[in-house]
Amino acid sequence: MKAIVYTRYGPPDVLQLREVEKPVQKDNEVLIRVHATTVNRTDCATIRAKPFFMRIGTGLFKPKKQIPGTEFAGEVESVGKSVSSLKAGDKVFGFDDEGSGAHAEFMTIKEDNVIIMPDDLSYEQAAGSFEGAHYAYNFINKVDLKKGQNVLVNGATGAIGSAAVQLLKYFDVNVTAVCATKNIELVKSLGAGKVIDYTKEDFTKDEQKYDFVFDCVGKSSFFKCKHLLEPRGIYISSDLGYMAQNIFLPLITPIIKPMIGNKKTIFPTPTDTGGSILLIKSLIEQGKFKAVIDREFPLEQIVEAYKYVEKGHKKGNVVIMVEHRNKK
Repeated sequence: MKAIVYTRYGPPDVLQLREVEKPVQKDNEVLIRVHATTVNRTDCATIRAKPFFMRIGTGLFKPKKQIPGTEFAGEVESVGKSVSSLKAGDKVFGFDDEGSGAHAEFMTIKEDNVIIMPDDLSYEQAAGSFEGAHYAYNFINKVDLKKGQNVLVNGATGAIGSAAVQLLKYFDVNVTAVCATKNIELVKSLGAGKVIDYTKEDFTKDEQKYDFVFDCVGKSSFFKCKHLLEPRGIYISSDLGYMAQNIFLPLITPIIKPMIGNKKTIFPTPTDTGGSILLIKSLIEQGKFKAVIDREFPLEQIVEAYKYVEKGHKKGNVVIMVEHRNKK
C-alpha cells in the first residue's frame, strides 16, 4: 500500500511516499481503508518532535510510529475477533491523538477510537471533525461553564478555534471571536456574537470583561490577558507558552493571588477521546457542528500540505484525500 513515512524527526521534507506492507489488525482493532485524513498542528509537532519532551512518547532518537496522521474517515475493511460494534463495509471516522497512522491507504486502530459516520456526511467533512474539536472540548470541560457567561476565543478560525466557537455556542454562552478581517463573516456564521479584528486592534486592550479567555493559537499569555478576566476568571492556552509557563502557572497563580486576585490559568491536558468523539458525532447529527475545511491536497502532495499548515494561517482543517488504486 501507499503510505507517508518518516524515519527521522525534522521539517516536512522528511516525509516520503513509499510502498509498505498493508497492516493486519489485532483482536481489538479494525482495519480501515482510508479515504480522507488531515494535516494538523499535532501532526506538525509530531514529525518535528517539538517540544523535545514529546520524544518520551514518540521515540527518543527516531520515531517509533513511522506513519503519521491522527484523524481519518474511511471504510472498515475487516475487524478483529473481539470487535463487536463494527463490521466490514461500515463507513467510519475517528481520531487518536497518540497517532493513528492515517496518512496511508490502510490503517489499523482500536475499536474505541472509531465510530460510524452520520448519514450524508462526506469523507472530507468527517476527516476534519475530531482533532480540533477534541482539543476545543478539553478547554471547555476544564471549566465550570454556565449559560450566559462571556468567553473570548483568540484564533477563532483554526481547527481548535472554529470548533471552540461552535461548541461554546452549543453551550449557550456569549462568544467574542478574534480573527482577521477576511474571516469575520465565517466566525459570525459559527456562532460568534462579537468579533475583534486583530489586524485593526489589539484584543488584549478590549474593555469588556470575560469569564474565560481561550487562546486557541497560543499567541498571547496569561499576564497579557489577566486584566480581561472577571474575578475568578480563567485563562487557557493551547500552547505551552514562553519557557513552558502555561504548565507551571496553574501551580504559581494560587501563590501570587494577592497580586492577581482569584484569576488563574489551567493547562488543558486532553483526556477522554472517546467522549469527544461521541459528543461531536451527536452535534453533527443535530446540525450544530460542521468542520471548517480550508483546502484539500492529494496524498502525494502531503509535504506541501504540512508546509501550508506550518505557516499558521489556515482556516479550520487541511484535508488529505487518499485515492485507492483498486477501489471496491
